[in-house]
Amino acid sequence: MKAGRSLLVGVATAAGLTLGWVVARAQVSRHRSDLFHLRPVRRLAALSYLEGQPTPDTLHLLRDYLVWENHPILRRKASQIVRRFEATIA
Repeated sequence: MKAGRSLLVGVATAAGLTLGWVVARAQVSRHRSDLFHLRPVRRLAALSYLEGQPTPDTLHLLRDYLVWENHPILRRKASQIVRRFEATIA
């Protein structure tokens, strides 16, 4: 009986981790696409989310974004994030 319960707990844990990973990847993908959205508010929300993701991939994405973005407030926020990531990652 205990072995069956342990197996069930192990399978449930693996399923939960897998589901969490899939949901996290979908959320990151959605926010990355919103970074280049037509509406500035969506871009701001994407920047705010990506600010908590200090990875080399995010840093590269934000550098591309700085070349593309025309809005001065959003450029300033992205530039601040890039500088912080450069200090953290490099």
